Amino acid sequence: MTDFALEQELAAKIIEMCHVFEPPATINYDKPLIGPESIFGLDSLDAVEVLVSVQRDYGVRITQEEARDALRSLHVLAEYIRSNRPE
Repeated sequence: MTDFALEQELAAKIIEMCHVFEPPATINYDKPLIGPESIFGLDSLDAVEVLVSVQRDYGVRITQEEARDALRSLHVLAEYIRSNRPE
């Protein structure tokens, strides 16, 4: 069973940081995070903010090459952070 605390934390940070004015009532952690089908309406500029925040808050650097995959969804981003967090 997966604990979704990190996904919830990331969602809250993204909503605040990217000024999401109308967040969905329920958040599907597997929906796209960036692009036209984004659950929060995020674009590529928001993606940069998310990447900077992940590095600052979790100590996890996501390269440009890894960004597209790592930012597919909140669940994928949380798993990436879990797997790459410094000990």
